[in-house]
Amino acid sequence: MSRLLATCLMFCAFAGTAFAGDVTLPDVTRTELDNGAVLLLHEKRDVPLVGAQIVIRGGAVTDPDDRAGLSSLFAAMLERGAGERDAADFAEAIDAVGGSLSTEAGLESISINAEFLSRDAGLMVELLTDMLLAPALSSAEVNKLRERRINQLRAVKDSGLQSLVHVYGKAFLFEEHPYAVAVDGSEESIAKIRQRDLLAYYRDHVGGDRLIISIVGDIDSAAMIDRLSAAFGEWRAAEAELPEIAPAAPLEGRRVLLVDTGDAAQSYFWIGNVGVAVDFAQRAELDIANTLFGGRFTSLLMNEMRTKAGLTYGARSTLTRPSLPGSIAITSFTKSETTIEAIDLALSLLAQLHETGFDEPTIQSGKNYILGHFPPRLETASQLASQFADLEAYGLSASFINEYGDAIAAADPEAVRAIIGDVYPNLDNLVFVVLGNAELIRDDIAKYGPITELSITEPRFRP
Repeated sequence: MSRLLATCLMFCAFAGTAFAGDVTLPDVTRTELDNGAVLLLHEKRDVPLVGAQIVIRGGAVTDPDDRAGLSSLFAAMLERGAGERDAADFAEAIDAVGGSLSTEAGLESISINAEFLSRDAGLMVELLTDMLLAPALSSAEVNKLRERRINQLRAVKDSGLQSLVHVYGKAFLFEEHPYAVAVDGSEESIAKIRQRDLLAYYRDHVGGDRLIISIVGDIDSAAMIDRLSAAFGEWRAAEAELPEIAPAAPLEGRRVLLVDTGDAAQSYFWIGNVGVAVDFAQRAELDIANTLFGGRFTSLLMNEMRTKAGLTYGARSTLTRPSLPGSIAITSFTKSETTIEAIDLALSLLAQLHETGFDEPTIQSGKNYILGHFPPRLETASQLASQFADLEAYGLSASFINEYGDAIAAADPEAVRAIIGDVYPNLDNLVFVVLGNAELIRDDIAKYGPITELSITEPRFRP
């Protein structure tokens, strides 16, 4: 071991120990209005900024079966005019004061993120109130956005397949389960969406009973609560109920989806199964294992597949953890000619993970890595607002954050090794999704399981 590496490891170990017990969320004032809306406020006066995170519970799991992407389109439309402002005026109001405001749909929620100078907090609240209570949802803007989304998806299929392999993977894994939905929709589903669908979505899935408002920064909490209560306290409830979703069962056996990309020079692959939920009790041990397997640049997957074998520029192990068990997968890409070699190597590394796990020094390095990266995510007003909102949305307490560092530091190496067998799929139970030149790789990938084929030109993500 070089002196530089030894010094770095000593520093990381010291830093990890220092951070483990020191990272705690500040207190937050929680107010629940009569209609079910939740307000989360925290005064943070070190800089003259205010950050806001609004969450509307629901998200893509509420999209109609034939209109995936409806919640995503609705979220984007919230930025395109509200109240007395059309799309141009709305954008100008934000730009004129140097603020930022963005919307996003996720699997289980729609979120609005805003950051303004404290002197413009009143404008921020005004804009957010208009977005929620009086969105324009104009037919002309809907039509423009719909066509833009379809063209963007087509462009991604031409040059951004790496970002789509997860979409195909989850769709093929979860099949008819709500978690199979493509959050941003497909060409086929988006093409069906009209203004009336967005108006119906607003009526059915947006209302006071779904609302979480988190604001952190240079504010007067009492005055802000009064203002938000006046604005949203009488807001109607969403007309539809949130869907009741049962956990998806892990796949037994193997199956393969081959997405034919024509004569593409590269193959992209996703290998996985059902994983765990956000409230998984042994999150610390799993995060350590996943960091070491495929969550950092010096992970096992990266070392073996990129550095040693030269088969790819990137290989990762990804965990999606919504309110119910999500997915766990290996993802990578390689030249078409080395598709089988790369997949075989990924499988051998998954087998190695199960058979040998990681030794104690490697586990300690994973702990240090996590502890060194965790604290900076909780520094700004916007980051704190987002964290408060997420905890509320998932029904988690502050201990989810406050006890995380100590849980990482105290994680027993044997428990880390045991969690691998409990969570990571074994080689007999896997879903394979390969985006590549079907003519070149079809016969070879048949060894992984029965193949279902889909062309990249099909306007959907499921067979």
